[in-house]
Formats: sequence, structure tokens, C-alpha cells
Amino acid sequence: MLEVHRTHQAKILNHSQVEEPLDRHGWSGSKLWNVANHYSREVWKETGEIPGHGDLKDELKGHNKYKGLHSQSSQRVLEELAEAFNSWYKKRKSDSRANPPGYRKKNYYDDHGNRVHEEHPRSTITWKQNGIKHDTKNNRVRLSKGANHKEHPKAWEYILVEYETRPGVTVENLQQVRAVYDKAKERWELHLVCKDEIETPTAPGNETAGIDLGISNFAAVSYSTEEADLYPGNRLKQDGYYFPKEIAKCDDSGGERATQLHAKWSERRNHFFHSLAKHIVERCIENRVCRINVGKLEGIREDENGESKNWGKHGNLDLHGWAFDRFVKILTYKAKVEGIEVVEVSERDTSKTCCICGRKDESQRVERGLYVCEEHEDAFNADVNGAENIRLDINQSNSESSACLGEDRSTGWLAQPEVYLYDLSSGFQPQAQVVDSKP
Repeated sequence: MLEVHRTHQAKILNHSQVEEPLDRHGWSGSKLWNVANHYSREVWKETGEIPGHGDLKDELKGHNKYKGLHSQSSQRVLEELAEAFNSWYKKRKSDSRANPPGYRKKNYYDDHGNRVHEEHPRSTITWKQNGIKHDTKNNRVRLSKGANHKEHPKAWEYILVEYETRPGVTVENLQQVRAVYDKAKERWELHLVCKDEIETPTAPGNETAGIDLGISNFAAVSYSTEEADLYPGNRLKQDGYYFPKEIAKCDDSGGERATQLHAKWSERRNHFFHSLAKHIVERCIENRVCRINVGKLEGIREDENGESKNWGKHGNLDLHGWAFDRFVKILTYKAKVEGIEVVEVSERDTSKTCCICGRKDESQRVERGLYVCEEHEDAFNADVNGAENIRLDINQSNSESSACLGEDRSTGWLAQPEVYLYDLSSGFQPQAQVVDSKP
């Protein structure tokens, strides 16, 4: 049996009854975030180090703001903050515009520029199993209150939420509940994370695919059937330019406008990754793939001396805007459900080596998108060449696929891969169809 987790979006039926306590918990989440943010900044100033989520929990578990939520919910807020600080710490050397996580608040000023009051946005609150009691018969869930919101000894210690999912969805084995405030609809909704067990799937075949992750093309995929696909990252890069500029225009980096921009950027990026992973897995099924080799990108941000690489102004923005690990995790999960294994392999010299004859020469990559082998004078797409070398796993001397090097193989598919373009509403579509559909 294979264990999978699914998230179901649910409408709150008794919203008028639970809106006020959910608001209070959402505001408590923002206040705890701000307290932990201030503490992390002070530690950074004094020591030059960022406290981990374990340090934050040890320091703040007795704090009054920590008691505004169920203990596991407070722990999740601190984990999210630690993750955000770690992300900033990795990007700060190469991206001068990178800022540490902002405070979650919106300030209001009078005509003289004096702050008159502040408001805290409603943070997403996560309840884990110890804070949940699920009534499966009546589609209700009891969410434990934080100690600060238990008005008196006889008051209810939980928020009783009645929910409705889309038709055909059965909510069982509930693991987490996330209360998310939809600013557009001005109401809360629930995200229900459930654990399912399915029969261990059988792989579609016994072939191997290779994936090369890059800057211009986010992914190049090579199949043993002598087919290749390219997935340009234009939309992802456009967002990487647009959203930081808009966030920089905000007066308060932790204000409502900045928070909305961060959330929208994250949502669009996650949609891109999920759509891409889904499309690649579908193509792997078509090509009877049982294993996907992905180039291991560990150390791509540093040079041989451990210093941050300089890829140029736009290159740095592109490189450090990628969430390599995030995408590989999504791909791994979606592939696993279809019985396909995802393996990270070394990508050393994969961009320099000809996948047809095995000749290694850095000068053969004459342009970013073109690879020309001087041995047999063939020219083909450089990213596809890298993907094919990753598929062959050329750095594994005992690999059976390595025996393919030196064989008399066709090169047409290497020169003209299928290109898929991303659309926010329809996912990835063949470039030819997208062009043909334009007036």
C-alpha cells in the first residue's frame, strides 16, 4: 500500500457563527509571527545567525502570544517564519533586493504623519491532529482554541465548524486543518489534509527519462524513445521581475499590500510547479517510464571555493528565484502515485559532453541554446543534450545506460524537441497549438 496526502478545499456553512473566533485566531497568528520576527532580528544583529524553529519554540513557548493558539498551531507559525528567514539568508548575498521576512501588520497615520493605530492581517492557521476532532457523519470539525481565547472555565474550548466540500469528496483520516482567509470573498475557508492509502501502483513500463533544470528553459526532458520536451520558464521569470518590484514600492514590507503580493506570487509559482510536474508525469506515462533521473543541483549557487556565483544581474534574480527543491518534491510525489521513481543524479559535465559520442569539450556549447559536436558536426539543443546525459547518468560508470554512448543514434529529436508553453488557466500546451490558436 502507498500512503498519499490529499488536500480538499471546503466552504464553511456556519460562517457567521465562527467568523469572530477565527478572526481572533488569525490575528493571534500574526502577532506571534511579529514577536518571533523581532526576536529573530535581534539574534541576527547580535550573533550574525538566524535562530531555527527549535530555538524559537524554546524561547517563546512561555510567551503570552504563544498562548493565543493551540500549541501545535503556534509551532507551525514559528516553523514558517524560520523557513522564510532561511530562504532570505540564502538569497541575500546574490540579490541586493532580498529582504528578511516582514512584519504582519498595516499601519494607519494621521495628517501629520503620526501613527494612530495598526491592524494585523488574518494569518492562515494550521491545526494538527492533537487540535482536531472530526465528526465525519455530520461534516463538522472541532478546532481547539488557544488558551488566551477561552473566556472562562465553562466556555467552549473549541471552534465548531460545519463544512461542505465539492460533490463526490469524502473526508476521512483527517491529518491537518488549515483556516485560510480569502480576501476577495471576505470570508474564511478550510483546507482539509487527509491521508489515503492506495494500492501500490505498477510502473507504466521499464524506460528511463532525464530532466535538466535550467534558467532559460525551466526543464528539458529526454526520453529513451528518442523524444524530448522543452518547458520555457518565461512566465516564472516574468513574475520574478514583476512581484519584487511591486513589493519594493510598498511603504511597509510587512503591510497588507506587500503580504497580498507575496501570497499571489507564491500561489502562481506553486501553480506553475504543479502544472509542470503533472504534465511531465503524463508524458512519462505515454513513454512507458519507470524512472526519472533529475540533475542534482546541490552547490549550483556556489563556486568551487564556496562563494556565491555571479550569474549577472538578471541571472542572479532568475537563479535565486527558483525553488528547485520544491519542484522536485512535487514531481516526486506525483510520479510516485503513478509507480514512477524519481532519482537525483550528478549533473557534472552533462552540459559539456556530447550525448551521442561522449566527447567532452566545454567549447562545444557555442551558445546557451546550441550544442555543436566537432566529432560528427551535429548541432542540437544544448538543454536537451544535458537532459539526455542525465538520463544516461554518464557519471555513473556502472550504469547500463552508459553503454548507449558511441552507438549510431539519430539526432533529429535532439535538435527539434517539442516545446510546451504555460498558461495560467490551461496549464502546458504544445507551442504549435498555442501559435495556431492566435488570431
